[in-house]
Amino acid sequence: MKKIFVTFALLGMLYSLVLPAVAEEAAPAAVSTTATAQAATAIDAAKPVQAAATHAVAPTPNKGDTAWMLTATLLVIMMSIPGLALFYGGLVRSKNMLSILMQVFAIFALIIVLWAIYGYSLAFTEGNAFIGGFDRLFLKGIFDPVTGSVANAATFSKGVVIPEFVFVAFQATFAAIAVALIVGAFAERMKFSAVMLFSALWFTFAYVPIAHMVWFWMGPDAYTTQAAADTATAAAGWLFQKGALDFAGGTVVHINAAVAGLVGAFMVGKRIGYGKEPMAPHNMVMTMIGGSLLWVGWFGFNAGSALEASGTATLAFINTLVATAAAALAWTLAEQLLKGKSSVLGAVSGAVSGLVAITPACGWVGVGGGLIIGALAGVVCFWGVTGLKKLLGADDALDVFGIHGIGGILGALLTGVFNPWSMGGTGIVDYVNNTIVDTTIGGQVWIQAQAVLTTIIWSSVVAFICYKIVDMTIGLRVKQEEEREGLDTTSHGERAYNY
Repeated sequence: MKKIFVTFALLGMLYSLVLPAVAEEAAPAAVSTTATAQAATAIDAAKPVQAAATHAVAPTPNKGDTAWMLTATLLVIMMSIPGLALFYGGLVRSKNMLSILMQVFAIFALIIVLWAIYGYSLAFTEGNAFIGGFDRLFLKGIFDPVTGSVANAATFSKGVVIPEFVFVAFQATFAAIAVALIVGAFAERMKFSAVMLFSALWFTFAYVPIAHMVWFWMGPDAYTTQAAADTATAAAGWLFQKGALDFAGGTVVHINAAVAGLVGAFMVGKRIGYGKEPMAPHNMVMTMIGGSLLWVGWFGFNAGSALEASGTATLAFINTLVATAAAALAWTLAEQLLKGKSSVLGAVSGAVSGLVAITPACGWVGVGGGLIIGALAGVVCFWGVTGLKKLLGADDALDVFGIHGIGGILGALLTGVFNPWSMGGTGIVDYVNNTIVDTTIGGQVWIQAQAVLTTIIWSSVVAFICYKIVDMTIGLRVKQEEEREGLDTTSHGERAYNY
């Protein structure tokens, strides 16, 4: 009985953290997307929500934009299943191969369902600065069965829209892969039921609020006059109002998930025999295949975040290509210099670190900036999974924090460095005057730092409470004998390989 009361008390704390003052249910959000409060950029970064055009004649979605966004969504699905699943699966021991595949697969399905029920509404409709409202629960109001019409969502260009269902699906894949990323930190030792319960809680109280804070705004068509712009910005997410730039999820996805993973690695504890028994990856071929699928799928992740088949999408695309290549080479070189050999695992890990670091910056920086961000990510993340990991002392099994956390932080901060014109960046868009304006390195880096710190604090606090709730209700960790035998057979009754 005591555990039940404590659980409800902790849940109450979470609600007070995440749902502050959704007092009156806001009218349906006129529009929303991501970007920056200072001015959402023409060549922009991020995500919108319901587009209710204020024009006399509602804009019609361009079929090319719609086709591109459907394709980008499919690419991000491929990143998760099979990309992330195989990347992680090859890194664990053979006795846990199916367990990690099952966790990624089941989490993907779970989050897609929760996104449709309430996640999208709370992330991308108007509420307050920290959380949205309930206007799109069960995706209501998007499809009109009488007329057969589908509502539109804003992009980053005035008068340009895409079908809202495309935006819903695209964002759903972001939410799903963000939660799935976390499992790499506590791989090989956590109960499947605990993984699923934690995923639902963390998604609700960490991912959704951060997505709203960074990416929700009223859309470019709301920025008609300065007074209208001030009103629209006041209705946006808290970090959007500050001017945080996150083109495709450096804070929302990577830092957010990596911090939750690190907290989990500490709270679940180290694997039995960690540091004493060999725990080498059992199948580097699968890891290579999974990492390659991640790179291919990431073009949908990053270039798709432009929300249009536009010049900005091509900028994000080329940055995703060159930054990743630079990071893979930088990691490989660092490994060669320090260890005397370059490994496949190092090359693939370097590529992933570059993908992570360029994610927040890809539509905001020039190609030169992208190359530098990628090269630095390869070196810094190499240190993250070697030196920093030893300093932290946590058994982050698949280096979630070392790559996604460090890479995400680096990329978010360097977005501020390379966004100004003097550094070859794009600047940001002034939608009121329909012009592009410059940023300053110091000012934008400070804004980026606030977004990073907010995400770290929010995710770590929420993750800690969520793990505690799970531990007090169903328990976090499998029994020792089950862990030694392997989760494939003890949790799922199957074997990856039948010899």
